[in-house]
Amino acid sequence: MQQNNIPPSNNPGMRPPMPRPSVGSMMPPVQNQTPEAPPVEEEPKLPPQTLKDLHIDELLHIVVDKNASDLHVCASSPPVIREDGKLKRLNYEEFTPQEIQRMMYDIISDENINKFETTLELDFSYALPRRARFRVNMYRDRGSVAGAFRLIPQKIPTVEQLNLPAILNRMCEKPRGLILVTGPTGSGKSTSLAAMINHINTNFAHHIITIEDPIEYLHEHKQSVINQREVGSDTRSFLNALRGSLREDPDILLVGEMRDMETISLAITAAETGHLVFATLHTNNAAESVDRMIDVFPPGQQEQIRVQLSNNLVSIISQQLLPRAGTTGRVPANEIMIASSAIRNLIREAKSHQITSMIQTSGNMGMITMDQCLRDLYIKGFITMEDAMSRCQNPDELRKMINTTAAGAPTGPGSQTPPRR
Repeated sequence: MQQNNIPPSNNPGMRPPMPRPSVGSMMPPVQNQTPEAPPVEEEPKLPPQTLKDLHIDELLHIVVDKNASDLHVCASSPPVIREDGKLKRLNYEEFTPQEIQRMMYDIISDENINKFETTLELDFSYALPRRARFRVNMYRDRGSVAGAFRLIPQKIPTVEQLNLPAILNRMCEKPRGLILVTGPTGSGKSTSLAAMINHINTNFAHHIITIEDPIEYLHEHKQSVINQREVGSDTRSFLNALRGSLREDPDILLVGEMRDMETISLAITAAETGHLVFATLHTNNAAESVDRMIDVFPPGQQEQIRVQLSNNLVSIISQQLLPRAGTTGRVPANEIMIASSAIRNLIREAKSHQITSMIQTSGNMGMITMDQCLRDLYIKGFITMEDAMSRCQNPDELRKMINTTAAGAPTGPGSQTPPRR
């Protein structure tokens, strides 16, 4: 019986066996599925650019082009920018101590070189022609020169362009008193103050004197006359300039920073004598700002300062900047405290710990706490839940407010709760 040589069948339902192909004619089987796409080749990383003979202006142009906020230069690191609040290294070689000293000394005068080598620190402003200005801090880092450049746009933005509360413009129209803008470094305090001063300069005829270290935004004379004094070149200190300004017929004073007891005391006195005074503090909320101003004084003077502050304070605006959700840029979050009769009593009676609760229940007067502002920004989809929680004062309270608001919020365009991120 032949088992390996079966003749073809006459049964039409059976297929005859296919002839065995030769080895040379064998082909790979045909795949009926779509072939996989070839792997995408990654763009080769460009070699780092040299820093030899590079001028600082080339790096500052990159800062402006990318709308970054800061440039950091130091030895053993390439140039670093801060874009949308995050640090990013530029594709350059690492600085050597010699290169960075050459670069920094190229943009300052011999007088400032001598000052820097004496004090080991230097604050100054630097202009990128026809583009922008920068606030610069030059310092020593492990024996070599380093610098931090903060971008100051040439055009002063308005309160509306900065997405700040409209009530800030109304505060600027007060005839006298003390207005504080507070927040951590890099929170946009100087920009907010510049917008408020520009509102006054555009709409009212006043004499405005600013005392800054260094001068940041350059104001033009519009309706008002505005004089800008820089600590170090126009005056020796905030205290000297503030004391002298009271004899210079001002209507409005701006003190770049209240650093010590004497400056705080004089700023309160200036508000008490009929001037509108703007100033900044590195504090996180209204209650903390009140305590900071009072605690710098000896115990025997604190009662008097409480009375003076309660009588002359107009408002405290606390600010921080958060990354904008889903896109580039940042959005401001503001706590607004207005010195109502109840707030003044709390300051006078040393009950500043109750200020936050008073702000929370005084929304009809335009007040809002930082956590309430973060809630609103999240509900509107401007910031993520993670960023809101990382910047709030009370995470449990914020989460409760978000859940309550979301449950009762009307649906429709512009009012829907964004997806939880």
